[in-house]
Formats: sequence, structure tokens, C-alpha cells
Amino acid sequence: MATRTAIINVMAKACYKASRNLLRDFGEVEQLQTSRKGPEDFAKTANDASRRKLLDELTFARPDYGLMAKGAEISKSKDPKNRLWIVDSLNGSKNFSHGIPHWAVSI
Repeated sequence: MATRTAIINVMAKACYKASRNLLRDFGEVEQLQTSRKGPEDFAKTANDASRRKLLDELTFARPDYGLMAKGAEISKSKDPKNRLWIVDSLNGSKNFSHGIPHWAVSI
């Protein structure tokens, strides 16, 4: 069995934490079809919360890495090798908002 590197462990932990609420929220999307806000607003709110959690986790683990995320300000890398996180906290938001189970947290 292959061992995971430290950076893979950081990414896996961040994805797990960011996806917990997405999984809970995904189960409620069907009930929103009749609500005033609608599923798109609900998906945006879920995406925003996921992004905050994901960026918090990655920044805590590797504070010198830069960050690039849709809907967030780009931060420059202070890392000697100029490393950068590129994230999509809810890749497949249209599917999410329509109750289609093909979406992901991407790093």
C-alpha cells in the first residue's frame, strides 16, 4: 500500500472538512424547488461556506503558499518555490443546485 505524502494529507483533510457541509446541504436541495430563494442561491451559499473552510484549512497548513479561488481575492505566494493553491470549492455547482450527484471539491 502506498503511503500518502504530507501535502496529499493536507489536501485530503481540507477537502473532507469543506465537503462535510456540502454533503449535508446537498440532501436538502430537493426541498428548495418550491422555496423563494431557489436552489441556485442555496448552492451559492453552500459554495461560499465551503470556500471559506477550504481556504482556512489550506492557509493554516501552508501559510506561505499563494491562493487562487473563484470568488476570492488572489494571494501571492511567499513560498521560496512560488507554490500556489488553485481551488474550486464546489466544482459542478449547476449539478449541485439541480440535485445531480456529480460535483466535487477540487484542489
